[in-house]
Amino acid sequence: MSFQAYLDTIETRTGLTPRQLLDQARQRGFGPGTRAREIVTWLAEDHDLGRGHAMAMVHVVTRGDRIATTHVGTTGTHRDEADRLWLDGRATRPW
Repeated sequence: MSFQAYLDTIETRTGLTPRQLLDQARQRGFGPGTRAREIVTWLAEDHDLGRGHAMAMVHVVTRGDRIATTHVGTTGTHRDEADRLWLDGRATRPW
């Protein structure tokens, strides 16, 4: 599953875009220095997300929307279209 696919699934499961969840995380004081466990616990308790999907949001909260180019443009299972994650919802994604 691609990184973007995790975020798309999060949107489907929660009804919130990754950007909306990021805004909630910031309101809670979560950011670059926050431990993954704190974010994972919050997402499990408030949004019923499992660890794998929560860890995708941990990356976004603590590191932003950039990802490594390792799988960008490849044909493998974990391929992503770009090195930037789209946080504003599937319906508005430009690719």
